[in-house]
Amino acid sequence: MTITPPALSVFEALESEVRSYCRSWPAVFDRAQGARLTDEDGHSYLDFFAGAGSLNYGHNNPVLKRALIDYIERDGITHGLDMATTAKRAFLQTFENVILRPRDLPYKVMFPGPTGTNAVESALKLARKVKGRESVVSFTNAFHGMSLGSLAVTGNAFKRAGAGIPLVHGTPMPFDNYFDGQVPDFLWFERLLEDQGSGLNKPAAVIVETVQGEGGINVARAEWLRALQDLCHRQDMLLIVDDIQMGCGRTGGFFSFEEAGIVPDIVTLSKSISGYGLPMSLCLFKGELDIWEPGEHNGTFRGNNPAFVTAAAALDAYWADGQMEKQTLARGEQVEQTLLAICGEDDTAQFRGRGLVWGLEFTDPERASAVCKRAFELGLLLETSGPQSEVVKLLPPLTVTPDELEEGLRTLARSVRETA
Repeated sequence: MTITPPALSVFEALESEVRSYCRSWPAVFDRAQGARLTDEDGHSYLDFFAGAGSLNYGHNNPVLKRALIDYIERDGITHGLDMATTAKRAFLQTFENVILRPRDLPYKVMFPGPTGTNAVESALKLARKVKGRESVVSFTNAFHGMSLGSLAVTGNAFKRAGAGIPLVHGTPMPFDNYFDGQVPDFLWFERLLEDQGSGLNKPAAVIVETVQGEGGINVARAEWLRALQDLCHRQDMLLIVDDIQMGCGRTGGFFSFEEAGIVPDIVTLSKSISGYGLPMSLCLFKGELDIWEPGEHNGTFRGNNPAFVTAAAALDAYWADGQMEKQTLARGEQVEQTLLAICGEDDTAQFRGRGLVWGLEFTDPERASAVCKRAFELGLLLETSGPQSEVVKLLPPLTVTPDELEEGLRTLARSVRETA
């Protein structure tokens, strides 16, 4: 089946040129359930995009939907600023009991605003306040958000250029394997820190993604992350892990850093923390860092109570018994075997990933976009990532069934063959 795109006149006439995903997927979507979307003409699409990672439990998950409908029907609080509400209390209690306490994580919880970049901005601000320093180190090909502070620690030149002003107080360092193993880990970083003539201002913090999603599915090794934590401790810098896309189970464990056995000073969460695609973010930090004055950082929409409801329901339904992690790792093995076969047939391709986030990179950067275009025509939603959009990014819902996963992987393999 090949899908013919509809006319999108009203969107083209009225919506800003900044729109992006709709250019890759020229359809008018109407309904969604689980791992599938349906457009207004009745065409079904398998979704290996999952709202850029905000729909780890699929579209309109029935367990979360029931909790949300019940809450709305009883006139539960919708907008609550940072007021105490029953919905917020239930979420905090569930988050502590299901996530923090079993992992022995000593975090306070801050609700900084509804989006991932809100969480990153609050993390940067807190680190600077705690350490009394301005500089923050990030890594090559990092992506941390589109507001000015987050862009300053983002690597992508195109996104940085959109700021329109100089982006300051951020210093990039090489991510894991940036030099293909030819340079010892952190040699350059530590030399700069110890050399009084290097010109590097003493950083307040280091911010890192354990898997760089937008940067091309670049996976940091556990030993690299442990060495980074050790460096931060020795050099009196805070370690911030941006788990906005890779947290909430995407790589297996609830937090992507669990595999490395590290405990970051600050963690940012968003995207799938609400479980339902409702805007919500968290900034988690060790208790001794909680030096905020009341109201020193705030936001009108940080109290999205329907998101608290679905978030608590998601934690109860999927994280109370440890089965979600096992399922995600098993699904990941299914993906890995298919990618092995694809790369065995096409020597211009290579792959990498963890859990249920995978990237298929091509020698020809334009090939990835062609694969995603053909996949859409065949009813599969995929996006690209990487600085040249050279990587096909696989991000299916964690709740995808084995049959749905197999269907999508077959479509991917066909798209690769047909664009060779």
